[in-house]
Amino acid sequence: MTNMLRNKNKDLEVCKREKEGIKLKTEVYALSQSISMSAHKARRVLDQIRGRSYQETLMILELMPYRACYPIFKLIYSAAANAKHNMGLNEEYLVIIKATVNEGTTVKKLKPRARGRSYPIKRPTCHITIVLKDISLYE
Repeated sequence: MTNMLRNKNKDLEVCKREKEGIKLKTEVYALSQSISMSAHKARRVLDQIRGRSYQETLMILELMPYRACYPIFKLIYSAAANAKHNMGLNEEYLVIIKATVNEGTTVKKLKPRARGRSYPIKRPTCHITIVLKDISLYE
């Protein structure tokens, strides 16, 4: 019952904003910074899910065997929660329109080796941004 009222209020809000010429905001995003993994490895997963629906993406990420899937799964779940809580959007109509990964800082360490030597170790980090869009208004 409350879902019907929410949809009715949403339709009224859309009509009201269209009359006034105000653009309805239907995009929501989530950003995760300094994830301890290579941007190249995270990009491999993001290329598979870009342009897909929210439900389909969750299924794909659960079945993929890569380590990058878990932080991306959490981030998409967070973006959907933002859409539901902040804007009252329905999760069924959410689609990933933008998924980007950027390189973060590289943590440099020294690993002690034999005979007093040391080898440098680089721990790369990355920043991931997910943008979801509600497509129910365009259907």
